[in-house]
Amino acid sequence: MGQRTPLYQQHLNAGAKIVDFGGWDMPIQYQSLIEEHHAVRQHAGVFDVSHMTVVDISGTQAKDWLRYLLANDVDKLTEPGRALYSAMLNDNGGVVDDLIVYTMSEGYRLVVNCGTREKDLRWMQTKAKGFDVSILERPELAILAVHGPESINKVCALLSTERAAAVEALGNFRALESEDWFIARTGYTGERGLELIVPNADAPALWDALLGSGVKPIGLGARDTLRLEAGMNLYGHDMDEEVSPLAANMAQTISWEPSDRQFVGRAAVEQHKIEQAAGKLPILTGLVLEERGVLREGLRVVCEVDGQEREGIITSGSFSPTLKHSIALARIPAGSTECRVDIRGKLTPVRIVRPNFVRFGKKVFE
Repeated sequence: MGQRTPLYQQHLNAGAKIVDFGGWDMPIQYQSLIEEHHAVRQHAGVFDVSHMTVVDISGTQAKDWLRYLLANDVDKLTEPGRALYSAMLNDNGGVVDDLIVYTMSEGYRLVVNCGTREKDLRWMQTKAKGFDVSILERPELAILAVHGPESINKVCALLSTERAAAVEALGNFRALESEDWFIARTGYTGERGLELIVPNADAPALWDALLGSGVKPIGLGARDTLRLEAGMNLYGHDMDEEVSPLAANMAQTISWEPSDRQFVGRAAVEQHKIEQAAGKLPILTGLVLEERGVLREGLRVVCEVDGQEREGIITSGSFSPTLKHSIALARIPAGSTECRVDIRGKLTPVRIVRPNFVRFGKKVFE
């Protein structure tokens, strides 16, 4: 038996198939993965993501420490409620984890992956030496993610008039503190939606109310196809401690200015920039297979670069329920002009596209 979130019984009540996910007993799906996927793209669905780790940061040097710890710069968070996507890098420039950091009325809040929890907390403690900073894990908090075109209206219908008005006014990558609730316009699906961080004791009633209003429960299976369609990385698959963020389509998560800000891994990633300019660093890109076949993680990709064959690998791949064909993220050599994927011994041509396939339910690549 693994760890269980406060919503474990709700999952059983909804008919979930439970699997082990990073040491947690989590729902992979309830009925049909395809139907769950379409529910989020067309209406609204709720995910239990309480297995993720909430960490609150405070102290007189909290900001200075986060500017050192993270590749992105929390100096951009100029007012409470703003959010930033970033990575923690190791000294070699590999990705320790990706996360979202929020600025709060007092201090900051990080949400990191469940599978990297122990490693992340150790890394934070190690890098906190010499700083006046407090690192507080918040296991008493649950996280419900509600996404889809109807999601915000569905949530607001369950809230008080005052709280609903505040939620409706939220911009993208903005959050609000409302008593002991924390509600953010962030997510992992490529759809409009909210992430609600609430006390464990409040989570079951909130879940039941959402399902009662017509919001569908969504498992980890559909969560994966949704994030893949949105071109969003999955830690341990599309990036890890051995991969530079520049080889993981994460360049936008690095703040190079001001030039005197020294963040962990900066010197290594500056060297990666030189390698990238010389075409020596691979890229993470999108692949599309519109004929029959499924692109899956681990498949070999044979690419043509300057008239020569070089190899890459699929890091995430699946059938796209929205597009009705297979898509993938793949790490391939820079300068690749054509690619073929080895599917059961047959080299099958695929198209190279920007690693973003679906946004707000619509195809976004040419």
